[in-house]
Formats: sequence, C-alpha cells, structure tokens
Amino acid sequence: MSSAALAIQDRVHAALALRAAGRLEEALDMLSPPAPYSSDFYTIRAEIQTELGRVQEAAGSYFTVVAAEPQNAIAHLNLAQCLERLQRWDEAAHALQAALRIDPHRDHARLALAGCLLHLNRLEEALVNFDQCWSDAARSRTLFGRAVALQLLHRHDEAEASYQRLLASEPNYEEALSNLIALLFETHDLDGVQHYALRLLELSPLSLPALQALAAAKLARGEYEAAAHYCGCIVDSNPACVEAWHNLRFASGRVMSALNRPGAQLPTSGRK
Repeated sequence: MSSAALAIQDRVHAALALRAAGRLEEALDMLSPPAPYSSDFYTIRAEIQTELGRVQEAAGSYFTVVAAEPQNAIAHLNLAQCLERLQRWDEAAHALQAALRIDPHRDHARLALAGCLLHLNRLEEALVNFDQCWSDAARSRTLFGRAVALQLLHRHDEAEASYQRLLASEPNYEEALSNLIALLFETHDLDGVQHYALRLLELSPLSLPALQALAAAKLARGEYEAAAHYCGCIVDSNPACVEAWHNLRFASGRVMSALNRPGAQLPTSGRK
C-alpha cells in the first residue's frame, strides 16, 4: 500500500474513532480535506454527513462513490435515499434503477423506485414496479402503492379491490382507510364513505379526513343535524378551517329553519 493510501486509512480510522465517541463534527473535519479516491473515505464521510443532517453534502459524497464504482449497489441505494430526502425524485429514480440493474431482487429498492415514479406522475411505470414486487415483507407496501397508482389512474374498481385486500389483513391501516374514503367519494358511494369514515373515526377520534367525510356525506344526504355535529367536531380541533365553519353555519341554519317551521319535523340526525 502506498504512503498516500496509508495516510487516507489513518484519517478514516481516526474519523471512525471520533464518530464512535459521538464527536461527529470532528470526525467529519478529519475527512473533509480533498483526498485521492477511497471507497471507505467517501462512504464514511457520506454516512457522517447524513447523521449530521447535511444531506446535500452526503449526496455529493455518494455521487463520488458511484462514479468511481458503478457496480456498487449499496452506494446507489444510499445516494437514492439522500435524493429522496431532497425531493429530487428523477435523480433518485435513476439511482434506484442503477441499483436494480445490479441486483433486480431488492424489493425495498423497487418499492422506493415506484414511489419516486408516483411523485413524477409516471403512474403506469410505478404500477409495473409495484406488480414486480414479490416478497411477503413488501406485501403491505406493495398493495398500498398499487392501490394509490390505480386510484390516480382512475381505475377505481381495481384500486378499491387493492385497498380491500390490504384492509383485510391490516384493518387499522389509517392511510389506506383515508384513501379509500376519498375514492368512494369519487364514485359517489356515500354508504361506503360513511362505513369507512366511521371505522377510521374509531381508530382516531379526531381524524380530520374521517370527520370531513362524514360531514360531507351528511350534507349530501340532507341530514343537517348530523352534518352540524361533525362540522362542530372539525372546528373544535381545527378552528382555522374556513370550510368547516361555512358548512356548520349552513347545516345549523337548515336545522333552525326546520325547528321554526310550523308543523315541520326536525331533519333526521342519521349520525351513524
């Protein structure tokens, strides 16, 4: 080993010791001066930069590694994670594709790639990648991602089926319930909206998506007393919600009109 390589290794070992002692800034300083390429040097520097929250700099270090070692799948994956945190979705997708060309059986990388493609509105490509995931460990995220892609593609029946399959095994998956409620609104299935919104409300009594869904469903059905109740719950926890205040005034006004009308019956509450 040359004297230059030995000097780099000494800096790497010193940085690792400082890192182990929790002295991250000093460890990074040890690796900051320019140096001839060393995988350990740039990888450890990137790891410390990430730990310090200096994600942009960490991405630069990982770019150096993948440029020198294009077959280093782990470096591509670490680079992609940095780019995802920076919301540089197109570059992150390229890094993940590079990792998958090296090792196509990494489901976590394929899921991450599909997520980037969703952000890029490349929905059909995202769906293809979700469908290529095979492991049991990835099943929940695959079903959820697949349902999201199908929902964005307006393939409502298929999206609903994916959400239903996911909820059959994970009934407390709140984000899946929220998305399914939104989908059922799109298809004008108010019974379904109410059913799943009540399920979500049982899991999270202050869930804004559930309360908004129930309020909107009750308004659509003319059940103004119940609508006023749910709108009131929304403004109690979100007093800045202008729409909820507007709907509360409207629903309350309709209830009061019914009360003041001679011989009229109070609008049904229908809170369930």
